[in-house]
Amino acid sequence: MSVFRFGIALGLLATPLAAPSAQEGGFDVRAHIEVMQMGQKGASRPAAGNIVVWLTSESVIASTSVDSVAPGHFRMEQKNKGFNPHLLVVPLGSTVEFPNLDPFFHNVFSQFNGKRFDLGLYEAGSNRVVRFDHEGISYLFCNIHSQMGAVVVTLRTPYFAVATGRGEIDLHHVPPGEYQVHVWAEGADARQLDALTRRVHIASGELELGAIQVSVPGIMPPHKNKFGEDYKPDPVQSY
Repeated sequence: MSVFRFGIALGLLATPLAAPSAQEGGFDVRAHIEVMQMGQKGASRPAAGNIVVWLTSESVIASTSVDSVAPGHFRMEQKNKGFNPHLLVVPLGSTVEFPNLDPFFHNVFSQFNGKRFDLGLYEAGSNRVVRFDHEGISYLFCNIHSQMGAVVVTLRTPYFAVATGRGEIDLHHVPPGEYQVHVWAEGADARQLDALTRRVHIASGELELGAIQVSVPGIMPPHKNKFGEDYKPDPVQSY
């Protein structure tokens, strides 16, 4: 993946508010994403829907394990030369099916950090399934259609949230303890994202993480195919 400039400011001071009831089994953690588009003066702020925030525990003051979540089964469709949804966050060990709903061939692959796989060429109406047994960020592409791209974020913690279009982050029912806060944003340099990891203490009430300010590129640069080569023009489809 290409490297982008990434700016972020993260306030990590706890602001205790009203404590939740015992039935809820934990507390709320909230933040707000502010997205700015680089290199475009006067451009409107893009939506923050491709940003994920999650917590991993250091020590837990609770009887339940926070770093475990049951795997599930998910679906990412290939339709109209695109992936739907574009972003999936799945528990470690989950399976994702990739049905081809287009009237032509696709070849889904991932060769970056995370789960590496190559589903090969498969025809319209067929399906493939991948088990995401490696924690991390998997960037997915089609070896035939250069415009196709998607992301699967594989986590072992149940405490994560994808930012809403307005940039809101809400994590619920988090047990008290020491946690690491992690942020991922599409287009950001992984080394800079790693540097943003912070420790927070959840003891009571609601934890406000403050504003997370992210600069994203206006246009994602082109990527190579699975052979490390430039894409050829899309073949003319006859159907």
